[in-house]
Amino acid sequence: MKLKNVFALTLAFLSTQIDFAQETAATLDRKWWKEAVVYQIYPRSFKDSDGDGIGDLKGIISKLDYLKSLGVDVIWLNPIYGSPNADNGYDISDYQAIMKEFGTMDDFDALLKGMHQRNIKLVMDLVVNHSSDEHRWFQESRKSRDNPYRDYYHWWPAEKGKPAFRPGAFEADGSGWRYDKQTDSYYLHYFNFKQPDLNWENPKLRQEIYTMMRWWLDKGIDGFRMDVIPFISKDTTFPVITQADLDKDYHGRWDVFMGQGPHLHEYLQEMNREVLSKYDCMSLAEGAGMLTSTALNFVDPARKELNMGYHFEGTNLGYVPGFFKKMGNYSLLDFKKIYSDWDKVYADKGWGTIYLGNHDQPRMATRWGNDSPEFHDYSSKLLTTFLLSMRGTPYYYNGDELGMTNAKFDKIEDYRDIETLAEYQKVINEKGDLKQFIEDQKTGGARDNGRTPFQWNSTANGGFTRGTPWLKVNDNHVTLNAETQGKDPKSTLNYFRKMVQLRKNNLALVYGKYTLIDAENPNIYAYTRELAGKTILVVLNFSTQKATIKTGLDTKKAKLLINNYEGKSSTSTLRPYEAAIYQL
Repeated sequence: MKLKNVFALTLAFLSTQIDFAQETAATLDRKWWKEAVVYQIYPRSFKDSDGDGIGDLKGIISKLDYLKSLGVDVIWLNPIYGSPNADNGYDISDYQAIMKEFGTMDDFDALLKGMHQRNIKLVMDLVVNHSSDEHRWFQESRKSRDNPYRDYYHWWPAEKGKPAFRPGAFEADGSGWRYDKQTDSYYLHYFNFKQPDLNWENPKLRQEIYTMMRWWLDKGIDGFRMDVIPFISKDTTFPVITQADLDKDYHGRWDVFMGQGPHLHEYLQEMNREVLSKYDCMSLAEGAGMLTSTALNFVDPARKELNMGYHFEGTNLGYVPGFFKKMGNYSLLDFKKIYSDWDKVYADKGWGTIYLGNHDQPRMATRWGNDSPEFHDYSSKLLTTFLLSMRGTPYYYNGDELGMTNAKFDKIEDYRDIETLAEYQKVINEKGDLKQFIEDQKTGGARDNGRTPFQWNSTANGGFTRGTPWLKVNDNHVTLNAETQGKDPKSTLNYFRKMVQLRKNNLALVYGKYTLIDAENPNIYAYTRELAGKTILVVLNFSTQKATIKTGLDTKKAKLLINNYEGKSSTSTLRPYEAAIYQL
């Protein structure tokens, strides 16, 4: 080919790319946090550097090149602040210090610098619905009724009688009020009694929080994931709430009630004005109680509150009512409807998220896939394909890139999670079936299933620690680990890396319109993503059998972009847990 023709073709190609860029810039509100793949690190379980059996900041630093190799853009770090560890760091005693078990502020500074040098952003967990009861504010607050810090928390004087019931999620008796003899009063705690709820109705408290947030952002972090942030506003009259009230106004759910405080959005807008709007940062709501009908109240850009939130409707699918995380049957049709309905919420404005696992969830390979030897790899790769091909920012939990599975402990003595232990005690109090409770935790329950140490290699304790791990390492680390998978081009780890790059190379997988295909198919989840004249087809067989699909699309010239089986794939017949993406 003559040089002149090559030059002409190059100009034509560049012109096309410029036209595409102009079109997307004109129609898309592009943001780095929309295009990011977020990887969550549970620091206590990621990598121990000093042999005490607890993951730490230096351990994470030692694995920064591994994180870079994944292709992820953002690390969400679970709490590393000063804490007595009643709830693994979600009970904070000092917001501007590092937990001693995790290291020092110098270690944090080195971690942040190392991430930024590798073009990885860092997002911190913001836990401001509650603090630790060992925080200086609460220590002062409980001294006397006229202490200057008294109104930093919610107190109810005993002479008014016992306050109306509020739930305490991590308490065996289920109560969110705790009597404190020193001032003859009750204090509110939506979680464990060592996690008293902060009083956001007090403007001094809010300013303390905003000052702390600015301190971290000025240090250079890139945003916050906000723990149970919908719960911060309370009706301080604490009226009696009956089940009839919940059914009438709150979809029968306590979490929805707790997320409907009278001043919630005023406070979030104030936080935006005073802090978030002054930085190019990411802000994510853990959307406890969030509904499709209320989600945009948090993330509609015109409201100037947060960037995005994540819901619990998907991860709650299949649980049996009245039991603690007991799994029942669920339909793929229900699964598809949930994620399709949530996509519609953000069709015109706002931005969503997608996730299947985190530190509060069992492992996605066990919960949503199939962890049997026959189907483990295929189903793990299928779930990765789903997460990284849907609209919304994907959140991916550490270890899921390996297909880590539930530990399925047989004894309550092996569990460390405050929630699981409280629920076990409830069963004891109610003279329930303890053996069945333990069985229920093996698949759908027990947060410790997602918290077992990262499986780095086949050596003792999976290479996580040279000491005794704080939580037992899954026995399958001998064959399921990062070192082994890193050497295998067909591994779930390397499939994850390929899928991350595919998403980065195709803006249609980020911003493209989502359309559900063959909606009533009981085995296959299929959809298209369309942007700027480009159509991508995603087909996922969530069953253990071969399944067929009718796409209604012309797929004769379909180009296979990725699949989780070797060789060619078909757009009409899928093998068990087969996943494939095509460009039409």
